[in-house]
Amino acid sequence: MAYYEIGEIAPRKPAAGVEVRIVHGERLTVGFFTIAPGAAVPEHAHPHEQIGTVLTGRMELTIAGDKRLVSAGAAYQIPPDATHSARCLEGPAEVIEIFAPVREDWR
Repeated sequence: MAYYEIGEIAPRKPAAGVEVRIVHGERLTVGFFTIAPGAAVPEHAHPHEQIGTVLTGRMELTIAGDKRLVSAGAAYQIPPDATHSARCLEGPAEVIEIFAPVREDWR
């Protein structure tokens, strides 16, 4: 069992204007993202299932070619190996994403 202060976790910067603070469990990984207005997460894919929710802000999210606008209160699911990308339209956007299995590439 462990407790975390999210603001005290050193952020990773996977793209310009994108920060993520990461917590690993035994079977999943949680990413706490802050995305600056106009910043983008480039198109990519990974073998992990991903479920996210937007806490603040507004983003354009593309999953397997399906483009949607997502705002605070929206949730989404990205299947394993599906290409996806995001761009912050209004923000900063605060987003929580859960990945299963654990993102070993983020350790």
